[in-house]
Amino acid sequence: MQKTPSRQRPAAALDNPQLDLPLNLPSEPRPSSAAPSPAMSGTFATPAPAMPATLRGDIAPADTTETASTPAPPLRAPTAPDGARNRHLMLGSQMLDYRLKRSSRRTIGFTIDGTGLAITAPRWVTIGAIESAIAEKEKWIFKKLTEWQTRVEQRVVPRIEWKDGAQLPYLGQTVTVMMTSAPGTTGKSATQPAFDTDSGVLWLGVPALADAQLIRERVQRWLHVQALEVFGERLPVYAAKLGVEFRAYALSSAATRWGSCSSDGKIRLNWRLIHFPVHVIDYVVAHELAHLREMNHSPRFWATVESIFPDFREARHTLKHHPPELLPLL
Repeated sequence: MQKTPSRQRPAAALDNPQLDLPLNLPSEPRPSSAAPSPAMSGTFATPAPAMPATLRGDIAPADTTETASTPAPPLRAPTAPDGARNRHLMLGSQMLDYRLKRSSRRTIGFTIDGTGLAITAPRWVTIGAIESAIAEKEKWIFKKLTEWQTRVEQRVVPRIEWKDGAQLPYLGQTVTVMMTSAPGTTGKSATQPAFDTDSGVLWLGVPALADAQLIRERVQRWLHVQALEVFGERLPVYAAKLGVEFRAYALSSAATRWGSCSSDGKIRLNWRLIHFPVHVIDYVVAHELAHLREMNHSPRFWATVESIFPDFREARHTLKHHPPELLPLL
């Protein structure tokens, strides 16, 4: 479902400590002295359920980072969507999968989240040195992986019982679903969903004996329509503030990402954002549009976000503690 920019209309957790350890290597090779080892990355062999991964790295809860080597196989590992590479390492009797991404940083950073272990390392550091660091931090890594998986398993995902009187979040408020038609409607309009903002009631206009699947589908279709409309209202507002143009926008159903922006100006926003207040939606909109200026998460990027949405930290905190997989199951 995709829409080109429309005319502007009035607008309708987990902790993430991180730790980097310095490299205890004899010296840093000059970049030109030797070709860097290919960057590689991956996830754990038995990863916990995926957590919201960030909007290009931000809106996904990261849990822990550290720094801390067994020779790597010569075969080139497959590339992950973020440019990292998938690798694996045998530590005793346990196989550890991880994702490795190269950068200009001077330390090896370890991050553990719902997708497993991610490592960011300098381009000049060998695979052997990286995997020595992994072995050095083996106990820490497996401890954090276990903690993360336990947290996920202990979470209770809200479930909606699809019947008359069902409730769900919409733009930060609770909506009550009624199967009958809105009062005063007749003909075809009586069979269409109608929302009363004053009472917070969503009239579905379905038969009294409609099954749960029909009710769910009708509600989800209505939420998709609302998401397209609200996103279509907010995108032009922040594009104008930033002085950028986007080519098109579409809804996403990603399980681990709230939004994305391609270099050709196409924006994708997770339709589940419609559950949140407008200011949270605005943050994701501002975040993705800022990528049209800075296709990264550098200090300049965050300064760009703040220039058009000063309160982004509060909204970002909200999303980090309400990942997509913890929203009501629809």
